[in-house]
Amino acid sequence: MRFFVTVLFLPIIILGSAHAGNSQHIALDTSSGKVQVEGFAGNTKQRPAVLILSGSKGFNASVYDEIARTFHVAGLDTYLVHVLSPTDQDAILSAGSASTRIDYYAKRRPDWIAAVRGVISYFNRQPRYAGRVGLLGISFGAQTAIVASSGQSDIGALVLVDGGLPNGYSQPIQSLPPTHLIWGSADRVFPLNAGKKLRDLAQSTGSPASLAIFEGGTHDFFLKSGTSQARAAHENAARFLAAQLSR
Repeated sequence: MRFFVTVLFLPIIILGSAHAGNSQHIALDTSSGKVQVEGFAGNTKQRPAVLILSGSKGFNASVYDEIARTFHVAGLDTYLVHVLSPTDQDAILSAGSASTRIDYYAKRRPDWIAAVRGVISYFNRQPRYAGRVGLLGISFGAQTAIVASSGQSDIGALVLVDGGLPNGYSQPIQSLPPTHLIWGSADRVFPLNAGKKLRDLAQSTGSPASLAIFEGGTHDFFLKSGTSQARAAHENAARFLAAQLSR
């Protein structure tokens, strides 16, 4: 894959608010187009990195600041990977039906997967993070994350939040990194049974996989800013990622 970086350094960033202008961006040119990566890094030289893929609404929610702070306390640097372009988001919002949206996802998915793999490759080339890069996907982002992780050896840990395999996806899932699923028991978009099947699928590839169930959690519980359940889920993800990526 041809892969070019449009900046000459990986910025060391004082943790701040993603929506207050205190974070910095890395602009990466990949074989599937330009990807913006928003970073929250500590000033310690050796910390693992976690790349986050958002749901279909992007990173507009302020809860991503809370996630970054929780991960920072756990010893993790956080990077928001803006895989969805403005054109993608407009197309998703304007889709007149679920089937139209699913068709658009299927058309664009190869580019999104290539972009994610390119970003992962970039971070693994940084001495600061080499071999200690994790991936967390939420809902739509989880669908991209599991496919992008299949058969890849450069991802140290994978967290999937309320999101399973893409609709109609027929390619076999190969080996996965150590995988942890976080699921709301009241999710009606991806019911809990889908999470259990996904855990079993990951285990069937020979990968260690676990499932944390949050009772009463709806599909978007992980993104409900300021709630005790969301905070507990963020801490749950941080513990898993820190344990796997610090080995």
